[in-house]
Amino acid sequence: MSLENQNGSLYTSFQNAVATVQFGHPASNSFPRELLNRLTLEINELSRNEAVSVIVLQSEGSKAFCSGASFDELLQVENEEQGTEFFSGFAHLLNAMRNCSKLIVGRVQGKAVGGGVGIIATCDYVLATTESAIKLSELAIGIGPFVIEPAVSRKIGKTAMTEMTLAATDWKSAEWALEKGLYASLHTADELDAAVENFAQKLSSYNPEALFEMKKIIWEGTEQWESILIERAAITGKLVLSDFAREALTQFKK
Repeated sequence: MSLENQNGSLYTSFQNAVATVQFGHPASNSFPRELLNRLTLEINELSRNEAVSVIVLQSEGSKAFCSGASFDELLQVENEEQGTEFFSGFAHLLNAMRNCSKLIVGRVQGKAVGGGVGIIATCDYVLATTESAIKLSELAIGIGPFVIEPAVSRKIGKTAMTEMTLAATDWKSAEWALEKGLYASLHTADELDAAVENFAQKLSSYNPEALFEMKKIIWEGTEQWESILIERAAITGKLVLSDFAREALTQFKK
């Protein structure tokens, strides 16, 4: 399957019981709302696909994994309703990943910022390259990582999440992310694809019923995310309208 237009690209391929989903956007694999929606729908569809046991989630190119929300669309937000709607896109995606009946393996080939870190944190297992630094830059642009915070805190702990959030202009290395538990293993760029394929194929060879039950156990205690992430989207949607955020986003765009 493939979906492609000016709002980004989305491709899904199948090998045995592994579905590989690849998203892309010319602006460092950022997410306009439409691409968020399309990825969410694809995750939901694969969740219902009985021929699939494992999903590999990756982005296109060899540089950035994901730079988060589209700055172009953020600057187009005119009221709180539009702001809430936009950030709800990330909420719906993270909930779709959490609720997905299949285990999701993340392939991270490069840097991730903001919402991209949230997507990584919501994968069940992540293999990355040594170039895959991460940053939560939201405070620097007048908002905060409110929607993705539950996912990031669950994976690396509240203390590490706070450190990243308050040091909003600082990159954390791939080694730091490995130490904190965001990444399961690190590889060179040349080794990454083979490592991901080997792990995903091995995982998919296990009993599908056991994988399904394991997925449920992994995400026990997160049922409240259905409402919490939407509430957080409303907070962000309001803040993005502030003069501080408008000026900061404009400066980042230059």
